[in-house]
Amino acid sequence: MFTSLAHKSVIVTGASKGIGKGIAKVFAAAGARVLVVARHLEAAEAAATELRAAGGTALAFAGDVTVKADMQAMAKAAVDHHGGLDVLCANAGIFPQVKLEDMSETEWDHVMDTNLKGAFLSVQACIPGLKASGQGRIILTSSITGPVTGFPGWAHYGATKAGQLGLMRSLCMELAKYRITVNAVSPGNIITEGIAALGPAYEASMAASVPLGGLGRVEDIGNAALFLATREAGYITGQTIIVDGGQTVAESTDALAQM
Repeated sequence: MFTSLAHKSVIVTGASKGIGKGIAKVFAAAGARVLVVARHLEAAEAAATELRAAGGTALAFAGDVTVKADMQAMAKAAVDHHGGLDVLCANAGIFPQVKLEDMSETEWDHVMDTNLKGAFLSVQACIPGLKASGQGRIILTSSITGPVTGFPGWAHYGATKAGQLGLMRSLCMELAKYRITVNAVSPGNIITEGIAALGPAYEASMAASVPLGGLGRVEDIGNAALFLATREAGYITGQTIIVDGGQTVAESTDALAQM
């Protein structure tokens, strides 16, 4: 039986949709006080309203993870409104698809700023609150794309997700003296608005590559993040949990056909 996370103060960036919203839902259902962070207040408020309607405690906050002042204000909001800060789920990320030979510097920089710089700024802003917690948890949303696999058109995305794991390993050493753990969850193909936008053919092909059958749910990622936030996971740091239904295990589609 895991120690309850009721009343813990949790920040989730990129929480108005997709995996971030799924993470926020799982923490809210566990009784945590969730700060729902998104670039646009309307989107953040819609997600927070949904969490409150389900019985959770949630507050909306508009902030851009690429802006240091926004992240500092975000951390302060969590402390002011929820009595402290215990968990940061640094989830915000984008994955516009464009092949490297066609990619502009602006497109490269936009993904780097959002996914990698955004993780850095959100973590940096939250460190004081997490230190005060005495049981601080940082959970990064990485990906199988970049650290484990590759996909055409996502070189910039893959580079940021691999970079997040490098960031994680150094951070876990810097913050260990404060009893703050730093871990990552690396999703495979999860059913989100972003996956739906890639079309049914992509979704079908990805589902066919998963040994457990079908794509994952946002709650699958949320549950992994929730575990890493528990007191019982306090001796786990600098680690990555891959949540992909076994997608990265199979050598080929022929291997899947032998199941």
